[in-house]
Amino acid sequence: MVNSVTAVDQVLVVGGGIGGLATAYALAQTGLQVRVLERAAEFAEIGAGLQLAPNATRLLRRFGLLGDVLTTSVRPRRLVARNAVSGEELTWLDLAATAERYGAPYIVLHRSDLLNVLLARCRAESRIELETSKRVVRTTDHGDVVEVACADGTIYQATAVVGADGLNSVVRPLVVQDQPICSGYVAYRGAVPLDTIRGRPPLEDVIVWFGPGMHLVQYPVRSATLYNQVAVFRSDAFAAGAQDWGTPEELDARFSVCAGPVREALPALRRDRRWPMYDRIPSGTWSKGRVVLIGDAAHPMLQYLAQGACQAMEDAAALAGALEKTATTPHLAAGDLEVAFGEYQAARVEQAGRVQRAARTWGDIWHVDGLAMALRDEAFRLRPLNDYRHVDWLYAGDQLTQEYGTDLASTSAN
Repeated sequence: MVNSVTAVDQVLVVGGGIGGLATAYALAQTGLQVRVLERAAEFAEIGAGLQLAPNATRLLRRFGLLGDVLTTSVRPRRLVARNAVSGEELTWLDLAATAERYGAPYIVLHRSDLLNVLLARCRAESRIELETSKRVVRTTDHGDVVEVACADGTIYQATAVVGADGLNSVVRPLVVQDQPICSGYVAYRGAVPLDTIRGRPPLEDVIVWFGPGMHLVQYPVRSATLYNQVAVFRSDAFAAGAQDWGTPEELDARFSVCAGPVREALPALRRDRRWPMYDRIPSGTWSKGRVVLIGDAAHPMLQYLAQGACQAMEDAAALAGALEKTATTPHLAAGDLEVAFGEYQAARVEQAGRVQRAARTWGDIWHVDGLAMALRDEAFRLRPLNDYRHVDWLYAGDQLTQEYGTDLASTSAN
């Protein structure tokens, strides 16, 4: 039996992850009525730890969410780069000074802790309707309204639709015709109780171990009660065309050349699930008609800059800011949406595309071997510890700073 929802929502968000809920909350603050459709039976995040740089935490503060997020997060002292084979510390970024420089803290936390904060605020917002078990199978832009059909037969109509449904977005084909690109790398993750980790990990640091064709990231989450680890490696089986690639056996073989602390970390990783790493070629178009994309649906990126969630939150803020300048009645005119979506794209496309490309480049730098590894390590050793050239463009958020009037020189980092 087909059930039809006859009321027309102002904005319908497809996808209830971090990007989707952040967008729903940001849009509701402008006075818009929003409905969120999540395909899973509950709102939940798959994965473990998450890094939020100042470009994201500054926005959390703007929306009044940072205090809630800080209750379960950790503010690390340093971001440390080490050679995974030799164990040598190569360089580090002072994250306390970073917070002062950019006007907001650098934090690490469990993905579900951030999602839960967003979910609680969305549930408390009268302008937001949240629905689960709604797998979208078809989205059709009729010009005056967008129709969204779900696998259970429910049909929704909306004045505008936001595709926030990730890498394999079902909304994206209305805007961009392309396919995800597999990097040939795979990730294994795990956040485990601190007392199960061998030795005493440095809880004040985020550590990145660089090795040939692999890396390991470590940091504490959930008020330092859990320790998060992510191991990433290039699969030779994928390169050879194997169907089953990135296996636990490949994981152990790839990391067998590493220093003791790296090898000792591997048993704590979950072996029952692996995450192949994909992205897409940057697109200059994120909207068409009454449909617009945010987050991984717009610009999926490799994880090397830890910016996936951060960029999705920048999208949410920019989209809300652009729509706030247009009418907030139930009948957003197509012309108004065209202007608003155009302003949103102008604010975000170039920066997000730069992050996508830079993530690929940094992945290449991290994973080199031989002479290239020796040259990379020497460049890292020679880096002045107060050199912020490689992160200023990413963390300062000049476009959003100008848009929302944040003074980086005077804003407190607390």
